[in-house]
Amino acid sequence: MDPEAVRTFVAVAEAGQFQKAAADLSITQQAVSKRIAALERSLGVRLFTRAPRGAELTIDGQAFLPHARELLRVAERAVTSVRPGRRPLRVDVIASRGAQSGLMRGFHRAYPDIDLDVVMLFEIETVITAIRSGAIDASFRAVAAPGQPLPEDIESVRVLDEPLQLLTGPAHTLAGARSVTLAQLAGHRIWMPGIVPGTEWAAYYHDLVAEFGLTIEATGPNFGSDALLDTISDTPALATLMGGHTRLIWPTGHDLRRIPVTDPTPVYPHSLLWHRDNPHPALATLRAHLAATAAGHDAAGTWAPDWVIPR
Repeated sequence: MDPEAVRTFVAVAEAGQFQKAAADLSITQQAVSKRIAALERSLGVRLFTRAPRGAELTIDGQAFLPHARELLRVAERAVTSVRPGRRPLRVDVIASRGAQSGLMRGFHRAYPDIDLDVVMLFEIETVITAIRSGAIDASFRAVAAPGQPLPEDIESVRVLDEPLQLLTGPAHTLAGARSVTLAQLAGHRIWMPGIVPGTEWAAYYHDLVAEFGLTIEATGPNFGSDALLDTISDTPALATLMGGHTRLIWPTGHDLRRIPVTDPTPVYPHSLLWHRDNPHPALATLRAHLAATAAGHDAAGTWAPDWVIPR
C-alpha cells in the first residue's frame, strides 16, 4: 500500500475537497485524483462519492479512515526511530558497572534532555560492524590491540585513563597496605576469570604481566562479579585487579579492601569510537562533553601499553 496514497486519502477526508487537499499537500488536483483512484483499486472499494460540496466518505471510506490515520502514525514513528537528531543516541558501554557506564551517567546528568539508548556489546568486531551499519552511534573501547588497527572510517579519541586498584579480602597479606607497588605484587596470585583470549583487555593484561612479572590467573569459569568478590573475600591467597572507577557493592561481612597500585600506576585507557560520517547531532555534544571532562593522559607515574589508541 502506497503511504503517500494513504496520506492523500486522509487529507481529502479531513478537507472534504480534492482541491483543498491538493493545496494542503502542495500537489496538483490531478495527482490527488490519481492517488485516490490507485488506493481504491488496491482496496477494491470506493472511498469517496462526489457531492455538491466536495467529496464525502463512503461507508467503506469511513471504516478505513481510523486505520489510515494509524498507518501514518506508525510510519512517522518508524522514520523518527532512525532519523538523526530525532532518535536516541545509541552508545555501547560494554558493562553496566564499569567506567564507561559512569561516563555516560555523567553525560546524562549534564544533558538530561538528550535521549539515550545504552547497549552492552562484547567483541570489537561486533562493535565495528554496528558502528558502520548505524546500529550504534559510538562505543567505549579501551585499546586497539597489536595487529588490529582501527579501520580508516572509524574515528577514536581517548577519554579516560582509569587507574587500576588491587582488591583483596581481609586476610590477604597486603590487606593492611595503604598502597602497593607493582614490584610488591610480583609473586602474589591475581585472579581475573573475566579475561577472554583475543579481547582487547586480554592484550592489555598480557603486556602488564610481561612488563612487571606479575602472576595473573584467568582459570575457571566466570560466574560474574558477585562470585568473584565472594571468592576474593574467602581466599587469603587470592587478589584481583579492578578499575578505580568500577562501581561494585559487596556485603559488609566481606570486608574487602581496595588498594591503590603505584610506582607506576597501571591505567586502563578508555576511548570513544564512532564513524566519521555519523550525522547524529548528540554525538558531537557527547564528544565535546568528554573532551571537557576527560582526565589527563599519559601522566607521570602511570603505565599503559605503547600500542593503545593515542589521545
